[in-house]
Amino acid sequence: MAQRLNGFITIVPLCLCTFAPFFYLCLLIIYMRHIYNLGIFFYRAIAWLISPFDGKARLWINGQKRSIEILNQKINRSNRYIWIHCASLGEFEQGRPVIESIKKEKPWYKIVLTFFSPSGYEVRKNWPVADVICYLPADTPSNARKFISIVNPEKVIFVKYEFWNNYISELGRKDIPLFLISGIFRTNQHFFRWYGGFFRNILKKFTRIYIQDEMSQNLLRSIGLENFSIAGDTRFDRVVQIASEATSIPAIEQFRGSEKLFLAGSSWPPDEEIIASYIINNPEKMKWVFAPHEIDEENIRRLEKLFRIKCVRFSEFNAESAGARVMIIDNMGMLSSAYRYAYIAAVGGGFGKGIHNILEPACWRIPVLFGPEHKKSREAVDLIAVSGAGSFKNAIEFEAILDRWLSDDDLYKKAADSSLKYVNDNRGATARIMKEIE
Repeated sequence: MAQRLNGFITIVPLCLCTFAPFFYLCLLIIYMRHIYNLGIFFYRAIAWLISPFDGKARLWINGQKRSIEILNQKINRSNRYIWIHCASLGEFEQGRPVIESIKKEKPWYKIVLTFFSPSGYEVRKNWPVADVICYLPADTPSNARKFISIVNPEKVIFVKYEFWNNYISELGRKDIPLFLISGIFRTNQHFFRWYGGFFRNILKKFTRIYIQDEMSQNLLRSIGLENFSIAGDTRFDRVVQIASEATSIPAIEQFRGSEKLFLAGSSWPPDEEIIASYIINNPEKMKWVFAPHEIDEENIRRLEKLFRIKCVRFSEFNAESAGARVMIIDNMGMLSSAYRYAYIAAVGGGFGKGIHNILEPACWRIPVLFGPEHKKSREAVDLIAVSGAGSFKNAIEFEAILDRWLSDDDLYKKAADSSLKYVNDNRGATARIMKEIE
């Protein structure tokens, strides 16, 4: 007996060392749902704690408090609803063509539109196409049950990156069709990690996932999923629609005159400083327009000091100031129409978390420049590959690309034609999604 006991004592530590990783992995998978819910709780708690000092956190907390009240006031049980959820303003622009198609082709449906971020909700809270607009309450089991019970949607569409487990699970329990549109996947996401079983199960609950590219297709297949289709990116349909609805801007046309015009859209200080250094040395090469991402007075004044040459704000432009070399657009909502007057465009954000919308200038047959942080932007990588865009890390690279386009007409024409062709070749995602959903 003593020998058996000694043997057992020897074997147990060996077994624990051998199987401990597997054991802990099993525990992690079993309790991942609880870990996820705990993470949601702490996220809300932190937002609540900082809300007195942070405007966005305060908007988010207060907006979520009103969501159920808004739903109870506006939801009519006799109506049929489709719920569409977007994280923020960028995802809204991707979802917008689908929402507008639903309203046009299926007018008997009412649209419930939800946002996670204040930067989406606060800008689009009065958008007339949607029938009900509110923040999405935090993803807790009780919120998911309450929200879905009130709305009782016939179909649900999430846009691009939204994977809220409790809402998705509740929709599955109620057998409500759920779709993801304009989805795009990368190797560093949780779904493709060793611990990603919990997150992979979320993807399996979607009725259909409409993805943008073959890389996403290969990744989803690598984890055993087949509930997807390559439909493309609805943003291409959206920018073409925006271009078709663009308004003329006589002030910019008058400012440009007979010269070529360079437009820096959604610019940030790192972009602006590099471009300004070129302008100071070459002010007469083109007319220059800046539409900064931040239009507060302090930022506009900072921008004016960069140039050291005559510049004018759009709001103060008149015939007497047409001789200025630089114009600063000091309002919001004009940029997409302003691109039509550009010969070359630069889009900001490429020295931060990522570039802004480069498809808006591309759809006007304009070559586009942007900073080095563009690898997560599929269209940026694609446009560089077809010679419709260029990326710069510093003033030397910016000057080299710009001067090549300005000095070589054939090279410029190839870049301009490539940018427009790329947009046109990728249109049609909205129609494909609408056809499959129905």
